[in-house]
Amino acid sequence: MATFTRNPLDGERLNSKPVLELNAATVRFCGDSGDGMQLAGTQLSNTSALAGNDIATFPDFPAEIRAPTGTKAGVSGFQIRFANSEIFTPGDQVDALVAMNPAALVTNLSDLVSGGILILNSDAFNAKGLEQAGYLQSPIDDGSLIGYQVFPIEMTKLTRLAVDGLGLGVKESDRCRNFYAMGLTFWLYGRSLEPTLRYIDEKFGKHPSIAEANRRALHAGFNYGETTEAMVSRYSVHKANLQTGLYRNITGNQALAWGLVSAAERSGCELFYGSYPITPASDILHELVKLKNFGVRTFQAEDEIAAITSAIGAAFGGALGATASSGPGISLKAEAMGLAVMTELPCLIINVQRGGPSTGLPTKTEQSDLMQAMYGRNGECPLPVLAARSPADCFDVVHEAWRIAARYMTPVMLLSDGYIANGAEPWKIPDVNSLPTWQVSHPTAPSNGHGFLPYDRDARLSRPWAIPGTPGLMHRIGGLEKQDITGNVCYDADNHQHMVNLRANKIAGIAQDIPQQQVQGPDHGRLLVVSWGGTYGACATAVQLMQANGSSVAHAHLRYLNPFPANLGELLQRYDRVLIPELNRGQLRMLIRAEFLVDAIGLNKVQGKPFAVREVVQKIEEMLGTV
Repeated sequence: MATFTRNPLDGERLNSKPVLELNAATVRFCGDSGDGMQLAGTQLSNTSALAGNDIATFPDFPAEIRAPTGTKAGVSGFQIRFANSEIFTPGDQVDALVAMNPAALVTNLSDLVSGGILILNSDAFNAKGLEQAGYLQSPIDDGSLIGYQVFPIEMTKLTRLAVDGLGLGVKESDRCRNFYAMGLTFWLYGRSLEPTLRYIDEKFGKHPSIAEANRRALHAGFNYGETTEAMVSRYSVHKANLQTGLYRNITGNQALAWGLVSAAERSGCELFYGSYPITPASDILHELVKLKNFGVRTFQAEDEIAAITSAIGAAFGGALGATASSGPGISLKAEAMGLAVMTELPCLIINVQRGGPSTGLPTKTEQSDLMQAMYGRNGECPLPVLAARSPADCFDVVHEAWRIAARYMTPVMLLSDGYIANGAEPWKIPDVNSLPTWQVSHPTAPSNGHGFLPYDRDARLSRPWAIPGTPGLMHRIGGLEKQDITGNVCYDADNHQHMVNLRANKIAGIAQDIPQQQVQGPDHGRLLVVSWGGTYGACATAVQLMQANGSSVAHAHLRYLNPFPANLGELLQRYDRVLIPELNRGQLRMLIRAEFLVDAIGLNKVQGKPFAVREVVQKIEEMLGTV
């Protein structure tokens, strides 16, 4: 039945076209890396979050920084799923695809559902654009798109008409096409223009003609949807029934940055962040630079080695020393990680994983650094390893990683990945008073009459964190092996054996200080799905679907990878079979098999893309059918 609505936020009158109610919708913008697709997706994400939907996003960047315009290598995309209930993934397939050129169409069409909405910038489907994409003739005319709702729109022409009279050149006018596409998509899904209009004022306020051009393009796209005869219906997704509270949209890298600031504040430490720019970890530095009002000190180092050693130096001085990198940058930090282990100084090493080896796939996601996190240093060099499961979870994991680092006097590696780092979801802003608090303590005088003993240990096997310059606490520190208790350089064979075992036992003992592993679903049964990192969403959703169908399947998601939770081995034995989906060739599976002698089965993918829910469901069905 046709309805008439008025948007309460911006007063836009919507026509009386039918409104179809949906539980969820998935939209993808795609075009050249200069077409502003990331901005279009971000604005739709923020607007949907403000409308009360749960959201999940998946930005997809081209690997080449300057790929030729109009080519497949240069296609950039942004996918968002918004829903009226809690969701964990940005969707397997898209319901609406906005393609700004033929290359964007050919590389993304396979992900559009049958009968889905396909919005094309028909002006880009000229002879050159078609040739670059590999089309012999235009798909708009050859009947190959008959299975979709196709809307070819002269976006370039209509955008230029909308901004005419503002004195802009052709290139400046064409840069407004993403706002035209936004406006049309906002109309299609009943989104308010007001948040994006505010963004335009804030971003382009110093350039009135550019701001006005973007406003005009946004309204022009919105009005096209309202007035055109081609689009006969709109869609509506009501707000989600989420836990009451104040929310904001947050990416994984933002959450890591804010987590570092709050963890330092709650533990009474200063924050020092040393980093060398690298995709996709750079945004952590970008975010922290904005937070100097919280006493944050940031250092853009000349290389990865300087970045991590500066963080170790800050830890020596009593600060929360942190560094982050991706891919080959973590390899370069490996030697200094050993120094942090030998000196037993608390610091955080964040690894935002990406496709490898070497430069590999710098803008694509992967989980292939787990073995490196566990063993990628010379000598017997154990350190704790934690992994975030989602953008919002990054905030909490930083707090836990720093708690462990400071309590056990050890460097800690925190694993994220490109999917988590660039993805976004609603984050319930916590009450500051609810955040974990612990006061880091430093000795102020020798604990006995024999002088300061820098490697004397407490019940956790942690040595004291003495601040340089404290009277009476002078001590030697460095990468050479230490004598137990005194910290003097020692080459004695028995002492080395003792210290190697002691450092390993300290890390192993953390298992008694972390939560027991929880399971979603039956506590025993036919199949347990074990996941870690960014595969959480796909695995959790797949297991929920199978449970709804009556299958005996449960899900255990691991935050703690070294050491494992104390009850993990016993838990694994309760199930007939174990499935471990990973975006690598089976690294956690190898660790689980070696540690617990469980014949775990892997589902492995290394395509630079996250798992689709259907891939996990198919593997679960296959395994349940063979038990």
